[in-house]
Amino acid sequence: MSDPSVPEPDFAASQLPQLPGGILRVATYNIHKGVQGLGPARRLEIHNLGLAIEQLDADIVCLQEVRRSNRREAAYFDRWPLVPQAQYLAPEGYEAVYHTNAYTRHGEHGNALLTRWPVLESRHEDMSDHRFEQRGLLHACVQVQGTAVHTVVVHLGLVPGSRVRQVAQLQRYIRREVPEDAPLVVAGDFNDWGNQLSQMLAGFGLLEHGGASPVFTYPSRLPVARLDHVYARGLVPLSLTVPRGRIWWRMSDHLPLIAEFRL
Repeated sequence: MSDPSVPEPDFAASQLPQLPGGILRVATYNIHKGVQGLGPARRLEIHNLGLAIEQLDADIVCLQEVRRSNRREAAYFDRWPLVPQAQYLAPEGYEAVYHTNAYTRHGEHGNALLTRWPVLESRHEDMSDHRFEQRGLLHACVQVQGTAVHTVVVHLGLVPGSRVRQVAQLQRYIRREVPEDAPLVVAGDFNDWGNQLSQMLAGFGLLEHGGASPVFTYPSRLPVARLDHVYARGLVPLSLTVPRGRIWWRMSDHLPLIAEFRL
């Protein structure tokens, strides 16, 4: 029995993570539904992805093409996780937020956010521009050392006109749902060949770190383009990197992108 004269420790405060040097590390990764290859040659990569995401050591991980369920693949693979992929991929101590974008014949998939910081609230908005592509945004407000950082995870369409309309919708959503003085991160797979959306995003304050050398994420085996981006407003961009090595291009058709910011 505890001594009432001794104050109880504040476990909530003591267990909160620290932000070394005030640097916020954000990663975005299209995981290709945790499976690589086609037909009988396809292989399950979700277990390797779980280890890889832990190695990213990011404060916030934004994921696209995350399966909540898929009955066909669950029957095909012996080691298919018993829990949804977002929950399975979350490292110990992280909170997982997920919302479905697309419903298919065998299941559903969407965007997810994993974070070592407390999630204050989360929302979803449908961004489908036509009936052939089901798209959406996931918005989570994360409390980082007492500061509410708004993070929006997106996976934009394959059609150029759709992407332009989806960025315009994103702008309206931010104006409606995110305070002007709040730090904001927008990350994901923009499908933006040639970086054509950056001017539109800069028009409402979203900027990305501009390094001296290009950073490519797609296709993962021999990357020649960057379809994945991490834009921010109200944060100072410090760096933008992509991990290299055979293990990374085996797990997905995209490479993860890691951005660091100063609060």
